[in-house]
Amino acid sequence: MSQPPTEPTAGATAELAHAVVANVEQVLRGKTEAIRLALTCLLAGGHLLIEDVPGTGKTSLAKALAASFGGSAHRIQFTPDLLPTDITGVSVWDQHRAAFEFRPGPVFANVVVADEINRASPKTQSALLEVMEEAQVTVDGVAHAVPRPFLVVATQNPIDMEGTYRLPEAQLDRFLMRISIGHPSVAVEEEILTGRARSAPPELSAVTTPEGFAHAQRGIAAVHVAPEIARYVAMIAHATREHEALRLAVSTRGSLALLRAAQTHAACAGRHFVVPDDIRATAAAVLTHRLVLAAQAEVRGTTTSSVLTEVLDRLPVPVLAPGAAPRRPASPTPR
Repeated sequence: MSQPPTEPTAGATAELAHAVVANVEQVLRGKTEAIRLALTCLLAGGHLLIEDVPGTGKTSLAKALAASFGGSAHRIQFTPDLLPTDITGVSVWDQHRAAFEFRPGPVFANVVVADEINRASPKTQSALLEVMEEAQVTVDGVAHAVPRPFLVVATQNPIDMEGTYRLPEAQLDRFLMRISIGHPSVAVEEEILTGRARSAPPELSAVTTPEGFAHAQRGIAAVHVAPEIARYVAMIAHATREHEALRLAVSTRGSLALLRAAQTHAACAGRHFVVPDDIRATAAAVLTHRLVLAAQAEVRGTTTSSVLTEVLDRLPVPVLAPGAAPRRPASPTPR
């Protein structure tokens, strides 16, 4: 009888993360931190929102992540006339079988790129809510599971651009992280231009399998969280709820998301326990899109990033007590 796969160690997760980051950097140069955050989001089992101007490599990042673990990737261009069934799929009448047959939509992939998601109507955007939360699509009362691992990478134009719809807070809350890639530096852009002039973009090879990636995901929950760390996350959420510049603060879902991201960040660093630096490294990507400013704060030019920075600077960083970072139990020695 075959034995079930052993729980992945933090060292194995760190090796996998290093291999994926190095692989993706072949097509997205000079953006190591953005790649690491995106990978953290995927390993944590969440979804990613990239808010940036066109042409910064948002789609390239999503496709490279999928290629790195041999997964499938589908891109959906969101437009005002896009229908929900264009995303999820539709039931079609089969005359030969005299029955309806489900035709899967592009959401059935390991990585789904929802390009310019805020150009579609709120009704179409809402077609993603079920699959992002439950990894399944329900059509005509029948649930259809999507492949695992599953990640939605949505790109969003800045709100002040014409022809866009603001994403509602309930939908923003479904994204574990929001990041921005930004333009490359002059040196990196020169390197990109020179390289592309000489040869075509590289074809990425997989550094792991979907099964191996899913196995690494399952090990994240085993990363130890000390009571001091849990209290630190709760204090961050509570401080946002009392901040005068916010009318919508961090929810409990947001607190759980931050803790999950911190566990993943620790595992990718080769640790089996969370430290305060893991919280601070992921807090901006996890929390800023969940905060909504009060009207007076917007007039003053306050940003959600500055509010979160103020909260983190004001709160004391916890000092882990002895024994809060337990040693990894050794494997039993065979007799």
